[in-house]
Amino acid sequence: MSVGDATLIETYLEAASIEDAASDNTLAAYRADLDLYAGFLAGRGRGLLDAGTTDVEAFIAGLAAEGYAAATQARRLSAVRQLHKFLYTEGRRADDPTARVDRPRTRRPLPKVLSVDEVGRLMDAVALAAAELVEDQAEALRRARFSAMLETLYASGLRVSELVSLPAGAIRESTAAITVRGKGAKDRLVPIGNTARAAVLAYRQRLKASGRHAGSPFLFPANSETGHVTRQSFARELKDAAARLGISPDKVSPHVLRHAFASHLLQNGADLRVVQELLGHADIGTTEIYTHVLEHRLAALVADHHPLSER
Repeated sequence: MSVGDATLIETYLEAASIEDAASDNTLAAYRADLDLYAGFLAGRGRGLLDAGTTDVEAFIAGLAAEGYAAATQARRLSAVRQLHKFLYTEGRRADDPTARVDRPRTRRPLPKVLSVDEVGRLMDAVALAAAELVEDQAEALRRARFSAMLETLYASGLRVSELVSLPAGAIRESTAAITVRGKGAKDRLVPIGNTARAAVLAYRQRLKASGRHAGSPFLFPANSETGHVTRQSFARELKDAAARLGISPDKVSPHVLRHAFASHLLQNGADLRVVQELLGHADIGTTEIYTHVLEHRLAALVADHHPLSER
């Protein structure tokens, strides 16, 4: 790799650190992938500023020949794309050689998804438990908090880390959507329904009446090092609630409910791009794991409405 290419990579990584708020781990991964790419180009007598589409394709083909998984190929191509996009945007190149390079086909396992009926039973049982009269104030508060968190998670599709760290003022009586700080410190607006909002407000009213966690900056405060409910404790409560309904705990997690949120939206006609925005996915490719839902819906649509479907 030439000194010039090394400088270009370093310049790109600095920009990614500042503009995209990329983490140290992400930057280290980018650096390793781009150094490998630049070394490959040097072996062909090329550099970052004169590499062509055939060079990029040869790099990916070489990875495949060496036995790298399609997911690894796709990740390295993504890093190369970002670099060349940066060089084009900054005027260092007049073209982007990755524009016509196809993404390696990856076989992603289908996400675990709860059915609409299973989610409904889970939500109803938790809401019923929260509404019961319980003498133990701490237990009553815990039930109300869990119900509010569960309703919010399924209504919004948040990552569990985003859910537990929501600020105290995130949901008020007039709130129709919440602003969420996601990966890369990027904000997105996520609508929240009436049921979830009502559950949160009922919990906050109980919390205020109890006098606990007064002045906490978090929507779901707790006695933990972070000051809010931890991801682990919420996941345990979720699995316990599922087990009581006869739903296998192995089938349930906060991330599975996030999958259910996305799958059920698509199942009912939502656009894939809209779901991408709601989930906070930077790449539509990440959201495409849910296309199996679209495939089933389209097949059913054709079967129900095509004039020759019964032939």
